[in-house]
Amino acid sequence: MRVLVTGASGMLGREVATALLARGDEVTTLQRRPSGVAGARDVCGAVDDAGVVTAAVRGQDAVVHLAAKVSFAGPFAEFERTNVEGTRMLLEAARAAGAGRFVFVSSPSVAHTGASIVGEGAGPAQPGLARGSYARTKAAAELLALGADAPGFAVVAVRPHIVWGPGDTQLVQRVVDRARAGRLPRLDAGAALIDTTYVDNAVGALVAALDRAEVAHGEAFVVTNGEPRPVFELVAAMCRAGGVPAPRWAVPGAVARAAGGVIEKVWAVRPGRDEPPMTRFLAEQLSTAHWFDLRRTREALGWRPTVPLDEGFARLAEYYGTR
Repeated sequence: MRVLVTGASGMLGREVATALLARGDEVTTLQRRPSGVAGARDVCGAVDDAGVVTAAVRGQDAVVHLAAKVSFAGPFAEFERTNVEGTRMLLEAARAAGAGRFVFVSSPSVAHTGASIVGEGAGPAQPGLARGSYARTKAAAELLALGADAPGFAVVAVRPHIVWGPGDTQLVQRVVDRARAGRLPRLDAGAALIDTTYVDNAVGALVAALDRAEVAHGEAFVVTNGEPRPVFELVAAMCRAGGVPAPRWAVPGAVARAAGGVIEKVWAVRPGRDEPPMTRFLAEQLSTAHWFDLRRTREALGWRPTVPLDEGFARLAEYYGTR
């Protein structure tokens, strides 16, 4: 197929584009800076730029849409412009260009309202109840995407949960950097069970969704490794792979949530250079359980995770040179 992959400068988008090229697909990438994906045709620009989007989708059979504004802070309008309006523009352009398949990369946070998620499937996206600007706008964008599903234009939403792996700057490197600086607390006892997804498994699920779009269209699917672990165990494993000590100081989850709310307000007035040290959403994610039932995902996509967590952590240690 001829496939447009948006957001290919990020870890997951880059690996998806690379996997599609490896199996013989023709790949075009769309992102703000060069993707660095050898063999792909790069289109540089924003997903909310009509001219750029029209040029990128021309001649494509399918789209895998990963580009998004991902952050714990920032003006809501920026999230809305990229995540909602950018998705709307891409959907309309892809349909007009004759692309037959559209995989929207979403997040389980679109259905997370602050309470624990224990063995559930892909609940409905809830823009009004999701926590934080990212989750709310991704929820609205997912509803737009699935609402565009129609004969001849098969749309699938895939929600990979906490994707990590070698070269990950969004999660792993921040965990390692903050632990090294002594700025990473353990919330409560760190015992909340959470699911994560090793990057190769997320890639496999997105490629499967692309191939199965005409069968699995009109639905959202959660993707994880299917190996829930206590959050502190996961954080400690990332720290160990990165060669830094695991967090040794603890903060009650309720205190972290309250502090996160205050920090968000301060950050809105005087933003820092990087992500805020804590937000209410982040505190909830670190102190509540969220693990999922993958049976529907496996059935509909014909997919199974192939890299267990322990193997993923071994590969991470190799990347950092600590194994």
